Amino acid sequence: MISNKIFIIGLPRTATTSVCKAMVELGFTTAHTAYIQKTFDQAQVIADTPIFCDYQQLDKFYPNSKFIHLKREMNVWVPSIRQLLERMLHNLQRTDGGFNPYLRRCYHDIFQPLTADNIASDDFLIECYQRHQQGIEAYFKGREQDLLSIDVSQAGSYQALLDFVGITDSDKDDFERVNIGGKVTAWKQVESEYKVESTRRGRIDKLDYLENK
Repeated sequence: MISNKIFIIGLPRTATTSVCKAMVELGFTTAHTAYIQKTFDQAQVIADTPIFCDYQQLDKFYPNSKFIHLKREMNVWVPSIRQLLERMLHNLQRTDGGFNPYLRRCYHDIFQPLTADNIASDDFLIECYQRHQQGIEAYFKGREQDLLSIDVSQAGSYQALLDFVGITDSDKDDFERVNIGGKVTAWKQVESEYKVESTRRGRIDKLDYLENK
């Protein structure tokens, strides 16, 4: 079991897949979402749900971990997250199936109250983003060495990642842009021995860090 983790705590549509793909290429065992304990045991880097929602509990359960907060300009993020939420809304609101309870809880926590009218509001989405960012900044105040905040579209962001994870030599100097145009399938196409599955053949189980929540 890897005790020191790197948690990617950026919200959806902030380039979590691009960063996960980069981490795989750098040789880190990586999972994009984690819904079984085996994923947490095997992966050194984990992103998306339930990470962006539960980073404080994860910080306590996995001491000495590092965190990567991904930022994005509002004029780019708002239409992108709206498109995703509109596509997910029906399954997020269902009580008879749909998405797994970890995913559903995280989206309802971050985008509360999650309604079609709120998704259509720029102000609502921006407020959700800012509340999440402010929470991260407040939580890590005085612990800046444990947190990297980057916008992958900005020059120098890839080098900042390399410095943060202690990589001194890389044959790349920028992130690969994936999931462009609303697509969210890029992670499925990644084939690598460093890629860690998020579920057990579609099934989820209890996560140790939530046992005392």
